[in-house]
Amino acid sequence: MRKNQIDIITMGCSKNLVDSERLAKRFEEKGYRCIPDSQHPEGEIAVINTCGFIEAAKEESINTILEFVRRKEKGQLSRLYVMGCLSQRYKEELENEIPEVDKYYGKFNFKDLLEDIPDAKSSFIDDRKKRFAAHARFTPRHYAYLKIAEGCDRHCAYCAIPLITGRHISRPKEEILAEVREQVANGVKEFQVIEQELTYYGMDFDGKPHIAELIEEISNIQGVKWVRLHYAYPNQFPIELLDVMARHDNICKYLDIALQHISDHMLKRMRRHVSKRETLDLIAKIREKVPGIHLRTTLMVGFPGETDEDFNELMDFIRHERFERMGAFAYSEEEGTYSQQHYPDDVPQYIKQERLDRLMALQQEISSEIEAAKVGKIMKVIIDRKEDDYYIGRTEFCSPDVDPEVLIPATRTLRVGSFYNIKITDSEEFDLYGEVV
Repeated sequence: MRKNQIDIITMGCSKNLVDSERLAKRFEEKGYRCIPDSQHPEGEIAVINTCGFIEAAKEESINTILEFVRRKEKGQLSRLYVMGCLSQRYKEELENEIPEVDKYYGKFNFKDLLEDIPDAKSSFIDDRKKRFAAHARFTPRHYAYLKIAEGCDRHCAYCAIPLITGRHISRPKEEILAEVREQVANGVKEFQVIEQELTYYGMDFDGKPHIAELIEEISNIQGVKWVRLHYAYPNQFPIELLDVMARHDNICKYLDIALQHISDHMLKRMRRHVSKRETLDLIAKIREKVPGIHLRTTLMVGFPGETDEDFNELMDFIRHERFERMGAFAYSEEEGTYSQQHYPDDVPQYIKQERLDRLMALQQEISSEIEAAKVGKIMKVIIDRKEDDYYIGRTEFCSPDVDPEVLIPATRTLRVGSFYNIKITDSEEFDLYGEVV
């Protein structure tokens, strides 16, 4: 057990990662050494930043808490704290069921956590608009996640996020730009711009989306080499953002836009406030205005009332649109959501799993064909790390951790965080191989 070391374990999405980084920054200012997601935690203190989005994520978070409880019981850990989405939503239940944790916190009350740990006092400000101060980084030095807002006003039928995070609150633009400049000065070249609903940015300022002007101003900052956009929403999509993407070479031709389904029957029940026709028209417009763009989407199967016809329509949609990137999950009933209160969870689990398997098998075929078509092309690649006999990098079409990577034989020395022109020599279902040219 290492004194003055804090292991910070982050569950769930990159938005949670940013919260963990900000917390670590405060601890480091007080003299603690913070280790992110260690495979062999040795700190005297552990903080688990939980996820509470769907059942599988909640189960993983609880199992992680229990694992650290066992470490504490064995004397391998002095104190254990839990924060994040799960404890924001289920604080009392967790306190009753797992009392071995020293204290539970929600998603936003970092000040309490800092004050409760000896010698970790902080001038942390409670105002929600001040929750985005500069932070430490748990990512490689050359890229960072940039959270531009908290909360969500969409209230899709299945989603518990608004119940956990509250209403959408945009971060002030000048504060975001100041952080980008600071991060660039510290060596960051690539920014993953994230929020729960990217295209809603600025709506709470004056009722209009301001994402296009924000992204343009970020891209104009000297030293910003790549900007990548995550978690857009199809309803009322700001088309002007596409014009900005087309104008700037350093805005990656990549967009993460969760569609969830394509059947009008399902979209209505999900309360997505968008139709199949509007979705198809939007995809066509995106591909027209930003040629070569890679779209990542997320889809859901097994939502209450989903019929075989709905699912087959979804499969046909994927065959036709051929998304470059896609993730999917089976519906999980979450208490307090509209669907839990109004719809019976009537699709059997085995059918949910069967549909999920079929959908992902189809996407695997599509991804394999799309990646194979890149063989012989020369692509700009940033090097993330070295593993054994390969350097691992990404093109502008790939987000860290979730998308395909480029494997380059380590026959010569490359610099992590630098860009190289790579000729693609081979492909697998989800990854590419290449050599420096």
